[in-house]
Amino acid sequence: MKIAACQMVSGPDVAANLTTARRLLEQAAAQGARLAALPEYFCLIGQHDRDKLAIAEPLGEGPMQAMLATAARELGLWVIGGTLPLKGDAPDRVRNATLVFAPSGERVARYDKIHLFAFDNGRESYDEGRVLEAGATPTAFDAEGLRVGLSVCYDLRFPELYRGYGADLLAVPAAFTYTTGEKHWELLLRARAVENQCYVIAPAQGGTHPNGRRTWGHSMIVDPWGEVLAVRPEGEGVVLAELDPARLGQVRQQLPALRHRRLS
Repeated sequence: MKIAACQMVSGPDVAANLTTARRLLEQAAAQGARLAALPEYFCLIGQHDRDKLAIAEPLGEGPMQAMLATAARELGLWVIGGTLPLKGDAPDRVRNATLVFAPSGERVARYDKIHLFAFDNGRESYDEGRVLEAGATPTAFDAEGLRVGLSVCYDLRFPELYRGYGADLLAVPAAFTYTTGEKHWELLLRARAVENQCYVIAPAQGGTHPNGRRTWGHSMIVDPWGEVLAVRPEGEGVVLAELDPARLGQVRQQLPALRHRRLS
């Protein structure tokens, strides 16, 4: 199965972001992808964190979800819809949610980001807990015989989330900061691939956004031996690679680490 990671540099205009996302999904499909993934907050990188509250959709309604479902159906793709804000339990909080759509256009999975990012080095400061409600449920789905485990951005730093999936492919849509991404992004993605002996698809925000924030980008696809198969450093675009079940089997047979586990 050919898979595609779509990189964006989203801004505050939701309609423009949706148009870009659709165009990138079309590019992925035209190049033979069967599964394509968008980055975290593909729909909005606003001027302020609380801008997410104004565009949050109820599950099953709204233009962001409609675009994802329609693209999946019309392009014949499995679409991992990056993340978008869904209404939370409290009026001043949203869920940072990944929605997955099958080629039929049916929504087949929802994952709400569990680990909420906080960072302060004296120059940059982030605290997602001011606007987000944390999820609590690890989520995976099956796509044409492949087990796909879901996560979002900061989740990448918590390997215990991934161990329970038994996945053939891990998805990590992200908007890593330039500061943390430069040091940790590729390191962590390759580690998750190696320790779980699976492919990793990591679509990212990559560039300088209208609000002045710079994201690290480097959307990539990694194989179960930790080899980077494709990467895009910055700017919008699509990277593709082949997910080969035979390669999964080869790695797991030659080095049966998953069968050697003694602790859980």
